[in-house]
Amino acid sequence: MIVLGGGAAGLTMSAIATRLGAKTLLVEQNRLGGDCTWTGCIPSKALLRAAHARRTDFAQVMADVRAVRQRIFEDADAPEVFERAGVTVQRGTARFLNRNAVEITAGSKSQHVTSRYFTIATGATPRMPPVKGLDAVSYHTTDTIFEITDLPACLGILGGGFAGVELAQAFARLGSTAILWEAQAQILPGADKELVQMLQAQLEQDGVQVNPGTAVTHVSEERQHISVSTEHANWHVDALLVVTGKRPAVQKLGLKAAGVKYTYRGVPVNRRCRTNVRHIYAVGDVTGRYQFTHAGEHMAKVAAANALLKFPLSIDTSGIPSVLFTDPELAHVGMTEAVLLRKGIRYQVYRFPYDRLDRAIVDERPCGTIKVLSKPRTGKILGATILGHAAGELLCEFALAYRHGLTLRQISDTIHPYPTYALGVRRAADQWYVQRAPTRMIRAWRGLRGFRGQVPATDPEEIV
Repeated sequence: MIVLGGGAAGLTMSAIATRLGAKTLLVEQNRLGGDCTWTGCIPSKALLRAAHARRTDFAQVMADVRAVRQRIFEDADAPEVFERAGVTVQRGTARFLNRNAVEITAGSKSQHVTSRYFTIATGATPRMPPVKGLDAVSYHTTDTIFEITDLPACLGILGGGFAGVELAQAFARLGSTAILWEAQAQILPGADKELVQMLQAQLEQDGVQVNPGTAVTHVSEERQHISVSTEHANWHVDALLVVTGKRPAVQKLGLKAAGVKYTYRGVPVNRRCRTNVRHIYAVGDVTGRYQFTHAGEHMAKVAAANALLKFPLSIDTSGIPSVLFTDPELAHVGMTEAVLLRKGIRYQVYRFPYDRLDRAIVDERPCGTIKVLSKPRTGKILGATILGHAAGELLCEFALAYRHGLTLRQISDTIHPYPTYALGVRRAADQWYVQRAPTRMIRAWRGLRGFRGQVPATDPEEIV
């Protein structure tokens, strides 16, 4: 197995392949670890942690962020770690010569290597929006923002997706004036509208100027400032961060020589992570399917099972969870209300607010809501979104339930320890019992047994 790319998906594929007994070569042109370790998950979460603590020495904050990612690299991603496991790691660029061979180039040296199987895991690079003047100004992407040492007095952020929202809150809490523009009608497009609005209120309380439905049309550099123009207004910022998505890194792979089809969106794969060429697989961001580390790792497991074990494992296309690590966190799995309405699926909504959750009250973290969508009669979970402290941790229970078709009744019947945040998951599920309570039967039993209490009326079911 030759694996092209040493990000999260490529590292996972390499580790599994060698564990299964395949002679494995991993080729990476930069540092192992990819976006997750160096420009994405790890540095952004380290920066958010410092921001939540309201630390003020920005240069030290950024030094600590870089130290954290270096530590994780050395512990888990360094070439020595994989070489000890049996993977051959080679630094260089690789391009296909044909369906069975690649040329690996490192400096002035190159070599041709053949293999029975290949996995494309080259990830993605920042995608620039069609904004007039952008190519003539200085700007940051996630590739560079974690290398700065001076806090911008005013940071403009193009893009209201996961990276844009997380970094907007982080820089605002660290002392910047953060201005966020998102062309679509809401930040975090596709997320639950109700909870996004609650999160936006928190961002604005932190000092982020949120501008959804606002497309940036032109930027220009004026002395030491950058002018940002939209259809109705102009802003001046000290630094500009562009986080408007990514494009697959396929340009230099020689995919045509291998007969591998690809588009501007990525390398298409089937549910077994196989490209149109039978023995060539693709996993992670390069496929354009998902932009999550955990999704890339999942795809690598699927690809390895199919390529090396000939076991027909398929991608879980519906149960990919997502977590936004702001304060409060926003986590989701399954379908949203918008998707259910579009598909014409009837559903019932259950909510449990954090300000009624004892642990959240004790910890003074009352901002948030657990929101579950289920089938009206059976309580089978169709989707869940959580806004609040530790939302990503709480979501795991819903992710398990969603994948295996579990119901709110099964969650409610499971004993959860008190006082925990996870008890909020059970409290949300408890409402299924409350709203499904057979009131007429209970009243008849009350009369038969001579009970004198009053049977309380249940809240009307919120069925859409």
